[in-house]
Amino acid sequence: MLLQTILMEVVKYGPIGAGFGAGLVALGVGLGIGKIGVGAVESIARQPEASGDIRTTAIILAAFIEGVALFGAVICFLAMSN
Repeated sequence: MLLQTILMEVVKYGPIGAGFGAGLVALGVGLGIGKIGVGAVESIARQPEASGDIRTTAIILAAFIEGVALFGAVICFLAMSN
């Protein structure tokens, strides 16, 4: 329900809302990947022998966040074109 309300507001304000939404997506992605990086570095510092597994997991999680960001950006651009 919240997503529908947000999308209705984005459509209402057109390009301004889409730009604001895309900015929020970029901000969220930056924070999410930053937290993954901090956690990975701290984990590797504690257990250097597990660095390969930790690095692989961090890259996979970052890819998932980027995928969600792509969907968010596409929704913002689609709302701008309507």
